[in-house]
Amino acid sequence: MNFSKALISWYLQNQRDLPWRKTVNPYNIWLSEIMLQQTRVAQGLPYYLSFVEAFPTVHDLASADEEKVLKLWQGLGYYSRARNLHATAKFVSKELKGNFPNSYKELLKLKGVGEYTAAAIASISFNENVAVVDGNVFRVLARYFGVELDISNSKTKKTFQELANSLVPKNNAANFNQALMEFGAIQCTPKSPDCNNCIFNKSCFALQKKKVDQLPIKTKKTKIKERFLNFIIVKDCESNFLIEKRTENGIWKNLFQFPLIETEKKLNENKIVELIQKEFSIENVLHFNSEPIIHKLSHQHLYIRFFEITQNTKNPKAISFEELIKKPFPIVIHNFIESNYF
Repeated sequence: MNFSKALISWYLQNQRDLPWRKTVNPYNIWLSEIMLQQTRVAQGLPYYLSFVEAFPTVHDLASADEEKVLKLWQGLGYYSRARNLHATAKFVSKELKGNFPNSYKELLKLKGVGEYTAAAIASISFNENVAVVDGNVFRVLARYFGVELDISNSKTKKTFQELANSLVPKNNAANFNQALMEFGAIQCTPKSPDCNNCIFNKSCFALQKKKVDQLPIKTKKTKIKERFLNFIIVKDCESNFLIEKRTENGIWKNLFQFPLIETEKKLNENKIVELIQKEFSIENVLHFNSEPIIHKLSHQHLYIRFFEITQNTKNPKAISFEELIKKPFPIVIHNFIESNYF
């Protein structure tokens, strides 16, 4: 069986109806690919539609205020993607006159564009014969061809890239790459793939050798850091709110939050209240959640509590609730605001 031909045929019959598949405009392809990094299509789709409506062209995105960009991105996670997206839009708009580079090599020079994204744009928008390699591709190729190499090893990436490149049909890279990604997303899934109804069930190495659950091989596990975050909702005598902008590198950079007390370990509620009383010189502290909200990120597990204090004087730095809800917040804080103040 010709793997590439069969895969493209499957794709043309089974592809999902997605808006970025109705264009080869590099702006739209770039936008969708950045949004779908480590993100499911179902989650990313409404964000893509919102961005295209708000910023129809790269010039519109480039001229937007960063807070608006981050607000629209709110809830999609990995916020460095949004900051890089905005920076790249400014570069393409100003330095390249709105024209994206038309080759894989040049696309790699854009901020936030890695090998996978560059290959996707180059092949879909400019039909360059370069293959995409991501988690879906690792899985499909490892299972079908029996590549029993550890994908957490950086050297393995080269092996998969060479294999994928060798499979790209000349002048049909766009369909092949999208077929490979789609097949991994909806057919050859990480868990419980539908092997009985798979076009490759007679020739798949993993299925024949009963190794579907074992491939691809990945031995290195992500080390998870635990953090304990206690957010203090500070309201002044006019019920205005004190917030602060996170400017340090790390999670949630340039997003807003309530004043924070972070501890090295989990403390009981009374201990945290004592810290708040000392920090803000105030007696009355209202607590919202005795048990922390656990917010899981790829490399961190955050244990989050919310407290509220009311000051007896007007705070010149405090803002109204109407102003507050226009700001971009981490989704866990946004959800708290929606649940408790709307």
